[in-house]
Amino acid sequence: MATRKETADFILRKLGHPERFHVKAMFGEFALYADGKPVAFICDDQLFVKIMPESVALNDCEQGQAYPGSKPYYLVSEDRIDADRKLASTLLAMAEALPLPRAKKGKGRKGR
Repeated sequence: MATRKETADFILRKLGHPERFHVKAMFGEFALYADGKPVAFICDDQLFVKIMPESVALNDCEQGQAYPGSKPYYLVSEDRIDADRKLASTLLAMAEALPLPRAKKGKGRKGR
């Protein structure tokens, strides 16, 4: 099932800081970025946050797979997204700890 754009918009509104958070559509779902780094997925209209030391504040959340075969993620409920005032700071702390995404390689071959 694909995620509705309204779900991604709701999450972004609740996080605030539009200059620091954005989503990118991918395969009918969304990746959530904080400061340009992927920190979560929005799949099947649910928020899946990476499990890492900086996301320990979410350790009381249920865990689940964002997609079949994925590693476990914290599954953040809609109620928590709506009420948790520290969710944005947790995601930003995660972004600070993550490396920058690798640069994409060019499509053509050199030397031809």
